[in-house]
Amino acid sequence: MGFFSFLGRVLFASLFILSAWQMFNDGGPAAKELAPKLDLAKAHLSSRLGVTLPEIEVRQVVVTIIALKGVGGLLFVIGNIFGAYLLAFYLVVVSPILYDFYNYKPQERHFSLLLTEFLQSVALFGALLFFIGMKNSSPSKRNLKKRTPKPKAA
Repeated sequence: MGFFSFLGRVLFASLFILSAWQMFNDGGPAAKELAPKLDLAKAHLSSRLGVTLPEIEVRQVVVTIIALKGVGGLLFVIGNIFGAYLLAFYLVVVSPILYDFYNYKPQERHFSLLLTEFLQSVALFGALLFFIGMKNSSPSKRNLKKRTPKPKAA
């Protein structure tokens, strides 16, 4: 059972680790794709909050995304709950910016592609929540008390 749990974590984390590796190898195109989406999200937040947000360098965002996916994925593989939290944080913060289907009309081609990617991120987030819930609900080995048998009355 432990082997299959490990194998499942490896396959799940490979989605994040391989995409982080792809972003690392193609850092330029990832930054070029992310820049307009980041500017749009920043403008939207600035108008909603009524404050001017500071300038954000896209390269730093790409490096942060790679770090969250890479470190989170590796920690998740070894069963560390902090890795699951890192991956969940990545999905909550970055998915609405990367997969901005809400900026397109349903008739446009980009809408369905971005909506599909966004829904995949929601599904991955749900799987991470399930993992976190299972980790938090299972009793740890440290908390298990060894029961002493009751003496039988003669």
